[in-house]
Amino acid sequence: MTFDELKEKALSLPYAPGVYIMRDKNDKVIYVGKAKKLKNRVSQYFQDTASHTPKTKMMVSKIHHFDVIVAASEFEALVLECSLIKRYLPKYNILLKDDKGYPYLRLDMKEEYPRITLVSKISDDGAGYYGPYGSRGVTHSVMEAIRLTLKLPDCSRQFPRDIGKDRPCLNYHMNQCAGWCQEGKSAAEYRQTMEQARQLLLGNYKSVAEDIRGKMLEAAENLEFELAASLRDRLSAVEALGQKQLVTAGTLADTDVVGYGQTEAKACFAVLHFSGGNLLDKDYEVIPLPDDPAEAVGSLLKQYYLSRGLAPKNVLLPFALDDSELFSQLMEQQFGRRSKLRVPQRGDNLRFVELANKNAFEEARRVTDKEERAKGVVNLLGKMLAVPPPKRIESFDISNISGTDIVASMVVFQDGKPRKSDYKRFKLEGMENQDDYASMHQVLTRRFTHFAAGDKGFDEAPDLLLIDGGVNHARIAVEAISELHLSFPVFGMVKDDRHRTRALVTPEGMEISIDTNQPVFAFIGTIQEETHRFAITYHRQLRSKRLRYSELDGIAGIGPKRKQELLRQFKSLAAISQATLPQLERWLPRDAAAAVYHHFREKEEGENTCG
Repeated sequence: MTFDELKEKALSLPYAPGVYIMRDKNDKVIYVGKAKKLKNRVSQYFQDTASHTPKTKMMVSKIHHFDVIVAASEFEALVLECSLIKRYLPKYNILLKDDKGYPYLRLDMKEEYPRITLVSKISDDGAGYYGPYGSRGVTHSVMEAIRLTLKLPDCSRQFPRDIGKDRPCLNYHMNQCAGWCQEGKSAAEYRQTMEQARQLLLGNYKSVAEDIRGKMLEAAENLEFELAASLRDRLSAVEALGQKQLVTAGTLADTDVVGYGQTEAKACFAVLHFSGGNLLDKDYEVIPLPDDPAEAVGSLLKQYYLSRGLAPKNVLLPFALDDSELFSQLMEQQFGRRSKLRVPQRGDNLRFVELANKNAFEEARRVTDKEERAKGVVNLLGKMLAVPPPKRIESFDISNISGTDIVASMVVFQDGKPRKSDYKRFKLEGMENQDDYASMHQVLTRRFTHFAAGDKGFDEAPDLLLIDGGVNHARIAVEAISELHLSFPVFGMVKDDRHRTRALVTPEGMEISIDTNQPVFAFIGTIQEETHRFAITYHRQLRSKRLRYSELDGIAGIGPKRKQELLRQFKSLAAISQATLPQLERWLPRDAAAAVYHHFREKEEGENTCG
């Protein structure tokens, strides 16, 4: 990508937290960073380059392209940044290369007496690694909370070597440890408790609580009241720990989360990869807007995994797939492992799918330019109205106050964008009283009479007519154009109580709701507002002009030209009314100046008499 293309892409990013991944011409990751607002942070690299440090200038000069991953929060962006730095070791990342800044919890259940320990990095030793949780302090607090909940040892004694060799430590007497160093505690019981610890690290609070509750009830039935009381306390501690939700990562293991998002013109299929609960990376594919999003996701899902050669344990989906069970069987046949495909309905898993959907939408939005977006919404409108995509849309509105200065506006949208050069405005003729139906009939008759005659400015045919009003306005429009032996698709714009178009209505009275389709709703709202604005602006101009000149009407010797000259010289009607006779004679003949002068003096005397 060129520098200008990189800058343009940066300016298209969302104002959302996330990470950005800079790559060189060989697709090697050279920098990973986090941002509170991706657009602000990334665009800085490609704007004021003169203020960059030499290192930043060098890094920017090596950037060939970059990717971004939108995160749910700034904290998650930080976690993801550290994970990606550990994975890629980018050349221009220095401050965060030290793994000690972002620790994990390690638990090896293969050991006879496993312990939870805090480590700086993940090793390929078969142990379970959980996190990262943030700072070392936060990670230590998670470990301490689980230790206290299950009353695990915190001493330096080694088991089984030191069992029974010494008195229990202070933690035992403070009821913070179950005294595993004492005789009578079996290895099986210890491992059972550590399995509960592992489940807590995975976020499975409910299953641990149910296990403890069952043992508590069993102890009570066997009249082992002291044991039952101890288990009751442990159950309360586990439930409290679950409510605090101290474990903020590690709830997913070997899981892919599929997302789907679309704009008016493009769609995107995205996959967020989680390993050990950590979001590691994102894959995505931008595609043309599909007719059936669920079908598109299902097709892409199969192509993606069969070509990838891997089967994750869990795949979370945004849509239900008709053949998900068959696909799981195929994955098992191909890779010896069955993937569990499901659509989450609540909880953390639903939140992860929403995050994947957000990433997919942002990628689709980023690559959809304004013209494609406009064209896409026109296609959507055509589908909703069951007409060909309307390239030229004409919209009409009437404006008046108490039947005076009745005007109409015609605005034109070409390919989804306003075409102001084709706007037209009409001053209604022969209309004594307010009659919207008669006004609309006259306007459309005049517009399409010009069209039939081939008059310049009126010679283009519309693909769709939108009439401000309901079904009766639409019927009047059809009547007017039918009288000229013409036919165009006509719909009325039905407003809600907030004066926004909520539906389009056919001349036959069938309403088509648009308020559930945000792109179309916004587009029609824009057309409605533009039509109304153009009409009311013209009406106000006429009304202002009428009021402005009315005081000079009827004065002997004052015609249109002399009115304009007086207003040009005196700037306002009030200044003319206060002018002296010599001042008026500078710009008017003597008889006309005297007529203006005496007109305002007589008016003033009349007002004083009435007062």
